Amino acid sequence: MGVLTGLLIFLPLLLGSTISTVPNLLPLIIILPYFVFIRELYTKSEHPFTNIGFTLLGVIYISVPLFLFYLIAFHGPDESYRPQNILGMLYLLWASDTGAYTFGRIWGKHKLFERISPKKTWEGFVGGFIFAIIAAFIIAHFYTNFTLIQWLIIAGIIFITGVLGDLVESMFKRSLAIKDSGSLLPGHGGFLDRFDGLFIAAPFVFFYVTMFCN
Repeated sequence: MGVLTGLLIFLPLLLGSTISTVPNLLPLIIILPYFVFIRELYTKSEHPFTNIGFTLLGVIYISVPLFLFYLIAFHGPDESYRPQNILGMLYLLWASDTGAYTFGRIWGKHKLFERISPKKTWEGFVGGFIFAIIAAFIIAHFYTNFTLIQWLIIAGIIFITGVLGDLVESMFKRSLAIKDSGSLLPGHGGFLDRFDGLFIAAPFVFFYVTMFCN
């Protein structure tokens, strides 16, 4: 039910609707999660509250951010698909991760959030910021749908929320006493580790782009 709810959010746009129709989809988006509650009546589970909580958390944590990230690709006067919008944001996220890893590996000494992620350092935090800003200057030269200032602001949002996204996913794994979120990508901490920064960053970037980049 959780997977179905997450997929149905994307269905209208995948069938050819435009971003301007999204407000008309709100009734559908609002009503879908409540089917999770209704379904639980018939599962005879001893832990319905936990089941509903886990299911809806998956929708909120994964499906909704990916949907908002998808909508960013349609930002523009004619609502045409602009892959450079989301490519630029992915480049910024990857640049930030690369800078944080490089600086943290070479100079990292001061712990950033040891209770949740002992390996993250303030030196890595600074490195991620520097790499994200450099990447924003480069991206703005090639992808002109946003101005340089807008790309720099987006870089700042992605950098900060990306770090928080990493910490949130680490918090989840620590609370469940697991090392990796899955085995699909061995040695990478699990599949979710490749997108954890994006899950928290996407809603904030969507808000900025929608409200201030018209």
